[in-house]
Amino acid sequence: MKRWQKIVAWITVDIFLIVTVVPFLVPAPELTGLVTEKEFTEPDSKFIEVNDVTVHYKEVGSGETTFILLHGFGANVYSWREVADDFAQYGRVIMYDRPAFGLTERPMPEDWVENPYGMKANVELLRGLMDALGIEKAILVGNSAGGGVSVAFGLEYPERVESLILVDPGVGGGRGPQFPAWGLPLMWTPQMRHLGPLMVRDYQETLPNTIQREWFDQTKLTEEIKQEYLKIFQIENWDRAFYELTFAPAYPELRPLLPQLTVPVFIVAGQEDRLIRAWYFEAIATEIPDAELTLIPQCGHVPQEECPGLFMQAVVQYLDKQ
Repeated sequence: MKRWQKIVAWITVDIFLIVTVVPFLVPAPELTGLVTEKEFTEPDSKFIEVNDVTVHYKEVGSGETTFILLHGFGANVYSWREVADDFAQYGRVIMYDRPAFGLTERPMPEDWVENPYGMKANVELLRGLMDALGIEKAILVGNSAGGGVSVAFGLEYPERVESLILVDPGVGGGRGPQFPAWGLPLMWTPQMRHLGPLMVRDYQETLPNTIQREWFDQTKLTEEIKQEYLKIFQIENWDRAFYELTFAPAYPELRPLLPQLTVPVFIVAGQEDRLIRAWYFEAIATEIPDAELTLIPQCGHVPQEECPGLFMQAVVQYLDKQ
């Protein structure tokens, strides 16, 4: 073998070893002192198996109309505590924790065939939940990222949707960078999954800041509310679940599909939202056929928590017109 061929061969071997072996040499110690989801179970907590995932949900009210409430990133069913009983005056109310959040099970790659954290999986989980609970059609109420899931479901299963109530929804088309779809297979390798928890543990610092920014009136954001959301960092595999959610399989960009929505849509949002600006809600309201928009003054990203009275007033006005 010629000398240059030997050099190329050695370089190839070195690169192979660096890529395949070195990542495993980086210490990625598991977090200690964590507990299972069941440790935070409340008296009204319910669990149901849907698509091989044990889903935590709560239910109040009854009637022909069903509302399904979908929380945002980093949140859980707790985010609907102020308005659940108000919705219950108009029908059956289902609130559930989406995978990676709350008390819903956090399946790991070694235990699933397909990633249960991606948008498509969230859509199918919602459909499975509706089937399991005997719900043929529902009004979906989605906050922030939960609004994105609601829109995706409305596009795929419009026959199962009575209407969409989107609360400060995030449906794409923003300025933030997105991880390229072509690079996702790299993030699913054993090497990157070994390093994955280290990559997302900074959420322990960023999530408290995000919670702070969600509220316009900081005097309403109590320490008790903050701690309820930060319980997520006490649950086993929260970091691995966040990694799988972050690098879940790609899904079509939702915003270009908004004109294809065929179900009634009502957008209600905080005028002073600092995570998603009001101009964004005004823009997407023009892109969705016949969508209605209400902006709540002096209110932030989670109006159902910060301004529940004004929020429900807007929702009831919308429902009364239907």
